[in-house]
Amino acid sequence: MSHQPKLTPLRPIHTEPGARETLVDRWVQPLVRFLHVEAASGVVLLAATAVALLLANSPAAAAFATIWETRVGLTLGGFQLYKPLLLWINDGLMSLFFFVVGLEIKRELVAGELRDPRNAALPMAGALGGMIVPAVTYLVLQRGQPGQAGWAIPMATDIAFVVGVLALLGSQVPSGLKIFLLSLAIVDDLGSVLIIGLVFTAQLSLVALGLAGVGVGVMLLFNRIGVRHVAVYVFVGAGVWLAVLKSGLHPTIAGVVLGLLTPARAWLGDQVLMEVVKDAAQRLRDRERTGTAPHDPEAIYALATTAHETIAPLERLETTLHPWVAFLIMPLFALANAGVSIDLSGLGNPIAIAVAAGLTLGKPLGIVLVSWGVVQLGLARLPDGVHWKSMLGAGCLGGIGFTMSLFIAGLALDGDVLTAGKIGTLTGSVLSALLGVVLLATFLVLRAHNME
Repeated sequence: MSHQPKLTPLRPIHTEPGARETLVDRWVQPLVRFLHVEAASGVVLLAATAVALLLANSPAAAAFATIWETRVGLTLGGFQLYKPLLLWINDGLMSLFFFVVGLEIKRELVAGELRDPRNAALPMAGALGGMIVPAVTYLVLQRGQPGQAGWAIPMATDIAFVVGVLALLGSQVPSGLKIFLLSLAIVDDLGSVLIIGLVFTAQLSLVALGLAGVGVGVMLLFNRIGVRHVAVYVFVGAGVWLAVLKSGLHPTIAGVVLGLLTPARAWLGDQVLMEVVKDAAQRLRDRERTGTAPHDPEAIYALATTAHETIAPLERLETTLHPWVAFLIMPLFALANAGVSIDLSGLGNPIAIAVAAGLTLGKPLGIVLVSWGVVQLGLARLPDGVHWKSMLGAGCLGGIGFTMSLFIAGLALDGDVLTAGKIGTLTGSVLSALLGVVLLATFLVLRAHNME
């Protein structure tokens, strides 16, 4: 694809003429951009889910299911790689999703809420409780049953839908609550990635894993010696992905690792950029004064290269890839995975009930109770403008599992059991969204009324 989707223009943080950008502004702007994309992508994701459900429950259901079983691949000499379209989406395209997840985790660790251990304590504790309690809830209901392997399904939180719901509530939602939920979801993603790597690995090939390690080492070496061409890293990264695929680990793990390895600091600083801008401007003025053709390729090339290298690779890649992931890959994943045949008997399936209970009850209980515990111990504090009632509403929104829950369901279950897991994920996510919206809207309106 030759054209990148345009991001919604962001209002500058400073509105006064001549105001200078601070270091804090540079940390906040990527977060604001991220939230704008996530809020919009939540609508697209919802639409793709609705289409998948409609097609899966229509006369075209069989044809719709056949699409994802179409085998696609390539042959290079004696090497062949052919997989159903569904697996290319879940193993291939979703690796880009996990790459962006890795970038988000790295950004939060370097310049976000997770950078300060005291600030990170609350979302990390909430995420831990929001993973353990839903898993335990599920196991209590499914221990020894056919769906026991799906215990990790209700542990996940979908950032796109959570941010989209928060956007519906408008500016009444305290910024501290938004940051808490975003940080919690990112820690949640990291936990899900660890579970995928540790639990859903049948048999490891040490040779392939060693080749993946060599590829990672090559990328680190290239970064150390100053290799700047993205194509080089894409080529080596594709090799790492293929090695991880053949190793027995899920290939999306490669996406997260490569995201975490992406440099978070720019190669050149702002001062260098200012000097190059001044030099280029002076050279162009001199050419104009002497009557020489104003076009100076050397000065323009130096200016373009310097401007490019004053943006950190992490920020540059996230800005470029995030819209593609949010508006293409995730909706495509929803189309391929959310299409399940729904009837009243399916809603009463024990596995569906276990997943829905984990998301709807286990998530808010785990998030709120563990968060309350670390606050009472003095290890963390509530964000400004946030109280425990609004935390309960936020905990309910944390039960919107969707993307990651569906992904884990596909790894843990199959056949009719998988269908029940998907129904439980959809049901639990919808109930969690409704509960979260009602509770937050009620508590925030009451809070605003009491402050008047």
